[in-house]
Amino acid sequence: MTDDTDRYRAPALDKGLDILELLSGIDGGLTQAEIAKALGRSPNEFYRMLDRLARRGYVARVDGDRYALTLKLFGLAHLHTPVRRLASLATPLLRELAKQTWQANQLVVLDRGNPVVVAQQEAPGYWGISIRVGSHIGLFDTGSGHVLLAFATTERRREIVAENRDTGAPAREIPPELEARFEKIRAQGYEAMPSAQTVGVTNLSAPVLAPNGEVVAAVTIPYLPLKDTTGAPSIDDAVPALLETTRALSALIGRDETPD
Repeated sequence: MTDDTDRYRAPALDKGLDILELLSGIDGGLTQAEIAKALGRSPNEFYRMLDRLARRGYVARVDGDRYALTLKLFGLAHLHTPVRRLASLATPLLRELAKQTWQANQLVVLDRGNPVVVAQQEAPGYWGISIRVGSHIGLFDTGSGHVLLAFATTERRREIVAENRDTGAPAREIPPELEARFEKIRAQGYEAMPSAQTVGVTNLSAPVLAPNGEVVAAVTIPYLPLKDTTGAPSIDDAVPALLETTRALSALIGRDETPD
């Protein structure tokens, strides 16, 4: 009798998954020969597979000829159901924030070292700065990027920068002046900075925190001053509204079982 579990075998896929599963439990990576020995195969069997996994960003060469697992799988996992759930939880709060501030806003998470917009709320009036959902924005020159770095642990910050380089972004380290700014951002609980992309806009960004204190997202208001609008909330009015929103969303995450 034919074993149903082997009826639809895909040897190449199995080989790639074997490599990923092996490397997931190894610190410091393995050479091609070591991978082959651990899996009981010839080293030549793994050359093409390792090349493809490296080109797709799932593994990376370290220390010359060793291969180590990247955080791409981690990033993919966190951009699936948990992120959709996070966006769903955030939407009513972002809508209320837009009403309070008369400004657009967006929810940003990290995708393999790149901040990506996963939810966006239009300004209630005629004018506002909007960014398309799914847009990747800068890590070092945006309020969202600053907050995601500032509220990360030192180790996680190094991982974020390494991932950012691995995704094809220009290879950069955190500028010293930005490192020095992190303490201020953490102390006041938010970032306020002129937009590097749009003249006249001030980015107000605050963190969304998991129950363990890990930063999972940033909410950003690209604050655009409104002329001849009686009663328009000032930037000083927008900051406490932003902080109230991120605290409320952090509390929702703490009560929800889905987001990490």
